[in-house]
Amino acid sequence: MSKEFHVPPVVFPSGGNPGPSATIQRRPTAPFQPNPTTNPIPFMSFDIGPSTTSFPAPQFGSSNSLTNFDDEPPLLEELGINTKQIWTKTTSILNPFRSSNLNLHDDADLSGPVLCLMMFGLFQLLAGKIHFGIILGWVTVSALFLYVVFNMLAGRNGNLDLYRCVSLIGYCMLPMVILSALSLFLPQGGVVISGVAAIFVIWSSRVCTRLLVQVARWDEHRGLVAYGCFLIYTLFSLLVVF
Repeated sequence: MSKEFHVPPVVFPSGGNPGPSATIQRRPTAPFQPNPTTNPIPFMSFDIGPSTTSFPAPQFGSSNSLTNFDDEPPLLEELGINTKQIWTKTTSILNPFRSSNLNLHDDADLSGPVLCLMMFGLFQLLAGKIHFGIILGWVTVSALFLYVVFNMLAGRNGNLDLYRCVSLIGYCMLPMVILSALSLFLPQGGVVISGVAAIFVIWSSRVCTRLLVQVARWDEHRGLVAYGCFLIYTLFSLLVVF
C-alpha cells in the first residue's frame, strides 16, 4: 500500500506587486559596502609650482683666498725639511780637513741621515745584500753608545743629546755610501776593497769626531771619542767588504 506525500505548490510571481503570500527572493549582500560617491583615500597633490624658498648661490674662492694660498710656505718647509741646509751639511762632510761652520750642525735633523742610510742600503741591495734592518739597528746602537760615552767623559760639561748624535752619525755615513757604491765595481773579499774600506773608515771617523767636538764645545779626550767613532764605522765597512 503506497503513501501519498502532499507537496505545497511553488508560486513564482509573474509581475506587479507580489501578494502577501508570495515568496520574496533577496540577493545576498556584503556586510560592508563603501559608498562609491565618497573618496576614502586622500591623494596628495604633486603639482610643481613656483618655489618661494631661495638658496644663496655657492661662492668659490675669492681673490683674497687665492693670494693667501700664494703666500703659504712650500710643503717641505712645513714638514721641517730644509733642502738647502741638508745640501750644505752633506757637502761639509766631503772635506775631512776643513772645519765647517760651527752653527751648521747645531740645528740637528733626521732628513739627511735617513737619506744617507737609504742610499747605503740601496747600494748594498744592488750588490745582493739586504741589510736595511741591520743598518737601522746599528745606527741606533751607535748613537746610544756615543751619547753615553761622550757624556760620561764630559761630565757636567756634556751637553750632547741623543737626537744630535743620530744626526751626526747619519751625515757622516756619506763616505760609507761612496764606499758602498765603489764596492759594486771591486772584487769582494779581496785586499783592494779592504784597503779602500780602511781609507773611508778613517774619513768617516775623522769627520764625525770633528763635528762632535765642535757641536759639544768640548775638546778633551778627543782620542777616545775618535776611537769610538772608528769602531762604529768599521762595523759598517764590514757590511760592504763581506
